[in-house]
Amino acid sequence: MTCGRIRELLPGYLDGALPGPERAAWHGEIGQHLAECPGCRQEMERYKELSSVMSRVERVSPPPDLAVRIRVAVSRVREEAGLPGRVRRWRDRGELVLKNILEPLALPVTGGLVVALVVFAVVIQVLGVGVPLEAVVGDSPSNLLQPARVESLAPFPITGLTDSATGVGRPLLVEATVGVDGDAVSYRIISGPTTESVRRQLDQVMMFSHFRPELSFGRPTTDGHVVLSFSEVHVRG
Repeated sequence: MTCGRIRELLPGYLDGALPGPERAAWHGEIGQHLAECPGCRQEMERYKELSSVMSRVERVSPPPDLAVRIRVAVSRVREEAGLPGRVRRWRDRGELVLKNILEPLALPVTGGLVVALVVFAVVIQVLGVGVPLEAVVGDSPSNLLQPARVESLAPFPITGLTDSATGVGRPLLVEATVGVDGDAVSYRIISGPTTESVRRQLDQVMMFSHFRPELSFGRPTTDGHVVLSFSEVHVRG
């Protein structure tokens, strides 16, 4: 690795939270580089001093759901201010006009149209000029409703899933609600530990992950759901 890349990873190296599955190999490579490079070693000492200063600052814990509430508020503002919000208001007005004005006239018009189509079909068959319809080769139905799915999941590990009494890892199942912009607006834990530490880690994962929203007739909706599974793996040498 270059010195620039090493210095980017120094905070994670100091906290023991290097990203990715290769963090064990990176940890050894960074340690060897620090032993040989005075400049990077000096940068490491600066991070240690900063960590020491920060550890003496009184820690104020934010509400557990602060990040999710911020995402929900931002998503609602975007929906109301953007094009989807205006389109939804126009659609609501159109539905109101359709229900109060056009709907009482729908039954007579529909009845007359059906009768006209039946008469036309009978006349065509009697005259013998009907055209047989054939299926189009390779035709396939379009997906009118496409569920939400994960586009990119933040590479942050979820720790604290192992039962301290038995030492057995417990899977964590989470259902995330996806907004129209592809961000998680809320989530709920279906099964697994619900400690404050786990929720803080989930808030971080949800904030930096991106999803494809649920599509209805090609347009994104606000009620897409994605189920995520997390597990903790311990490797013993």
